[in-house]
Amino acid sequence: MALGLGQLFYAILLFINAIAVLSEERFLARIGWSAQVDPGFGVEQSQSVKYKIVNLISAVRTLMRIPLIAINVVVIVYELLLG
Repeated sequence: MALGLGQLFYAILLFINAIAVLSEERFLARIGWSAQVDPGFGVEQSQSVKYKIVNLISAVRTLMRIPLIAINVVVIVYELLLG
């Protein structure tokens, strides 16, 4: 079975949905990935990969909230009608 554009779109959509529903208080802070972590000595916080990933997660949660709702509704309607 070949991976088509439809399956690739679904995989990307599911991945973005998974990032969007991560709770910073319940999950990310527990593993030490919250945005309020103080930088340590010798390593500037803005240069670390972990800090960049935390900022990416925060940006996805903030910027993609409304577009994700619309895209998910379109995908659900498409699956219900053409399935």
